[in-house]
Amino acid sequence: MSLVGENLDLPDFYAAEFAEHKDVAAATERALMAPFQQLLEASIKAIEGGGKILFFGNGGSASDAQHIATELTVRYVTDRAPIAAIALTTDTSALTAIGNDMGFEELFARQVAALGRPGDVAVGISTSGRSRNVIRGLEAARDQGLVAAALSGGDGGQLAGLADPLLIVPSRTTARIQEMHIMLGQMLCGALEKSLGLVQGHG
Repeated sequence: MSLVGENLDLPDFYAAEFAEHKDVAAATERALMAPFQQLLEASIKAIEGGGKILFFGNGGSASDAQHIATELTVRYVTDRAPIAAIALTTDTSALTAIGNDMGFEELFARQVAALGRPGDVAVGISTSGRSRNVIRGLEAARDQGLVAAALSGGDGGQLAGLADPLLIVPSRTTARIQEMHIMLGQMLCGALEKSLGLVQGHG
């Protein structure tokens, strides 16, 4: 006897999820080539100039920040020289001290102020574009001469006009936006490896 309840038509649900994913992936591919190229070029310039890439976000976006930073510092396709990247979501002492002493909104701005240098790239990740601490982090990045970039969705929220480049996934479904964010992040890793001459191959 199936454990799937009468409230779920599993075949329809299964097919609909894949259909929406494919539609959003196709729309993202059409929409984001230009800003993706901008992000890649800024990242190449930062790394070749001895700088780094800072990633940050909340919840699932925090996980994406950590995932992408790890791919860069360790490896993506194969063993190669490390690429300088930091996720600003991992230091529990810093996060709790900043949250307690300065407020949750300052979690990323304070770390950007401490760790960022002109020419570095700061990548804020927010599916809605309305996460106040991500916005503050990018404001701090821009004020300090970093490239303030972001991954978002929907209409880009308050990141529109702040982040440049801004990669807005054309969807309002959080799960689909997150799926595209990790794909774009991994694409950035692969493109950086090849652009910096660390991995040989097609593309």
